Amino acid sequence: MPETSFFTDMLQSITDRGRKLLFSGSRTTQVAAEVDLETLCEMLLSSRGEASGMALAAEILERWSALGSEGAQNFLHMLHEKFGADTTRLDQAIENYRTEKNSAAITALHEAAEPRRQELLRRLNHAPNGTAKLVRMRQQLFSMKGQSAEFHALDADFAHLFGSWFNRGFLTLRPIDWSTPAHILEKIIKYEAVHEIAGWEELRRRLAPADRRCFAFFHPRLADEPLVFVEVALTRSVPGAIREVLDEGREQIDAPEATTAVFYSISNCQDGLRGISFGNFLIKQVVEDLRRDLPGLKNFVTLSPVPGFARWLKSLDAESNPPLSQETSKVLTLLDNAAWAEDESMAMEMERVLLPLAARYFLVERTPEGRPVDPVARFHLGNGARLERLNFLGDRSAKAMQQAHGLMVNYLYKLEDIVANHEALAQRGEVIASPEVKSLLDQNGEGRRGVNGQQGSRPFAQMVNSRIGGRRK
Repeated sequence: MPETSFFTDMLQSITDRGRKLLFSGSRTTQVAAEVDLETLCEMLLSSRGEASGMALAAEILERWSALGSEGAQNFLHMLHEKFGADTTRLDQAIENYRTEKNSAAITALHEAAEPRRQELLRRLNHAPNGTAKLVRMRQQLFSMKGQSAEFHALDADFAHLFGSWFNRGFLTLRPIDWSTPAHILEKIIKYEAVHEIAGWEELRRRLAPADRRCFAFFHPRLADEPLVFVEVALTRSVPGAIREVLDEGREQIDAPEATTAVFYSISNCQDGLRGISFGNFLIKQVVEDLRRDLPGLKNFVTLSPVPGFARWLKSLDAESNPPLSQETSKVLTLLDNAAWAEDESMAMEMERVLLPLAARYFLVERTPEGRPVDPVARFHLGNGARLERLNFLGDRSAKAMQQAHGLMVNYLYKLEDIVANHEALAQRGEVIASPEVKSLLDQNGEGRRGVNGQQGSRPFAQMVNSRIGGRRK
């Protein structure tokens, strides 16, 4: 992108001139080396010149990039300890607000409460490639958050700033196809997180055919780094298994023949941007673009993994609420047989037991915060999709068998229902599901639960249907 290259070159030129001003003469390297990082950060916060500020930011980030793991941890600790809020200024702002509760006092209180490191991070972002380096800094921070509560406060500052810097207004949607530059295609292979891309030939099968699409969000400060991408299959029907999408010998169709767009893989690319939402905007934008280009498309669905199902199922036993029956527990022991999915009789038994349990997993089970327990479900249901269909043995890969015993899910995106579906979950905790999925609960013999969560006489399926606001079909 020529504009981006020109802008980057301009920033680098300004930075170089600023360095000459800051560290002039033959002692440039020596002087820079004698100033520690904390002092450089203080100098950056007090800097008023654009060139000198960019030079300081570049120097700090270059020094940070050269630090080992211990040095990086010390740097982040220093950001927390030395660049928090100015407590003297904050105390004064609090006192002023107590006596004068007006808009000026509120603004002053807000400014005083902001940690100084937020402004420091803003100024570091002015350096050439500053945004990319700060994203990597936050990625490094993730590995340290469990070691000290201070890192959670520091991460909140990163998340606050990144939420503004990477909002939808700055993102550009770009199609990814077989003609996309190779260095970006290499990153698609690298970042694919749902269905591994084994190499260039497999990537070609996902991008080159007329019934395949791929789209990615980019940010102008990370021009050649996709933030998130989605792979789309154009089909005549809703697939229930990933092999229908990825099978090398599948029947290919012309794009205008398709009635269904299947989002079969959504991958976030930058771990340092974890928690910054891109996927919801991506899907809605792609739906709009596909509807415009291919008016014959009527259905927009996903074919999604269920990464938390096996872990949840393993936690169930006779003491669960509602408890597992002896019969169901006995059937579930078949999972200990690595070849159960290849045996028709065992697979039939497992399907009879697993699908009702999966319906319970999606429609009833909740996190302590009252959200769906499955992370992929939280994303799509929170985005306004409907839980459309559960697909037994939809993915037989080793990863899917380990995480979900092969289960896959279709979520339906119906534009006219997205807002209502989202509000149902957000306001009332209801998971909007198809009658087919709801009916699976009637097949579940896993005990009964009273309204207070205790063993009771109220049928399990009846309790669930009342909670999700639906009528048993």
